[in-house]
Parts: sequence; structure tokens; C-alpha cells
Amino acid sequence: MTDTALSTETTTNAHGVLLTDAAADKVKSLLEQEGRDDLRLRVAVQPGGCSGLIYQLYFDERYLDGDNTVEFDGVEVIVDDMSVPYLDGATIDFKDTISEQGFTIDNPNASGSCACGDSFH
Repeated sequence: MTDTALSTETTTNAHGVLLTDAAADKVKSLLEQEGRDDLRLRVAVQPGGCSGLIYQLYFDERYLDGDNTVEFDGVEVIVDDMSVPYLDGATIDFKDTISEQGFTIDNPNASGSCACGDSFH
């Protein structure tokens, strides 16, 4: 008799970051173009930029100690322990309009950002 039902772990709110359907679709599209199914979307906060902190969004094949993972429609989003407090409640979206194209992060924890929009505090 196996005990597999008890060994599964719920990670729905492991890091508090949400990925919109548009962003998940774009990530899946980019991974298909790369021909990779072993990558995850890593979201991190690092010191830098003119406001003190910068976002990093990139594909990663690794799991590191302290990583928190949540899956959105087949896309795994990883946030490290150090970044979780800065990103809790943030929403990652993808916009493709005449005035904006790319991933955006709406972060309720950011009290201000620089003019270029690349860093926050």
C-alpha cells in the first residue's frame, strides 16, 4: 500500500506571485520556440538600479535551496526565499499593444520606482 496521497504538497500560495493567462501563454510560446520543456520562469529581486532594487525575469533549469514554486497553466514560476517578501502579491502580465510590449510586474510592495521603470524601492 502506497502513501502517495499524503506525500503531495500544496504550493498554491508558496510565493504569492500571480501569473496572468496572457503571461503564461507568452511564456509557453517562448519555451516552444526554444524547443525546451525543462525550463521554468524565475522571478527574483536583486540590489541595483537607481531606486535600489531591480526585477529579474528569466528562464532557469535549476531548482535551488529555498526556491518556492507555483504552477500556472503548465508554467512553473520560481521565486527564491529572499525575494518572496518583496514580491508577495505581485502580478506578472504580458502586454502587446501599440504603446507597450513585454512583461510587466504590478507589485503592491513597491513604494516607488525610477523614471525608466526598471527599478523600485
